[in-house]
Amino acid sequence: MGKRPPWLVSDDLWEVVEPMLPVRRRPATGRPSLGDRGCLQGILFVLHTGIQWEWLPQELGFGSGMTCWRRLREWQDTGVWDRLQGVLLSELDRAADLDWARVGR
Repeated sequence: MGKRPPWLVSDDLWEVVEPMLPVRRRPATGRPSLGDRGCLQGILFVLHTGIQWEWLPQELGFGSGMTCWRRLREWQDTGVWDRLQGVLLSELDRAADLDWARVGR
């Protein structure tokens, strides 16, 4: 079995991330919004590959690039990334798997 692509979120990581995300209400009408996990994977794909948001391939199932970009912005505005960084750094430190010499303080 091959190595997991870096933009695919493992179940273990998703358990850490999901509680930090703002609760999304399902629209009463129209198309349901893309799930947060799919958006996160789309965001990671764009950041990892460096492609433009509008070029995010629909066949990957991550939604449109603009949807992912809007979710990225929403999560930034609500402090998700700062909280996630703190939690992940704490987890790495607790596991003695963090080289503090390489981390900006």
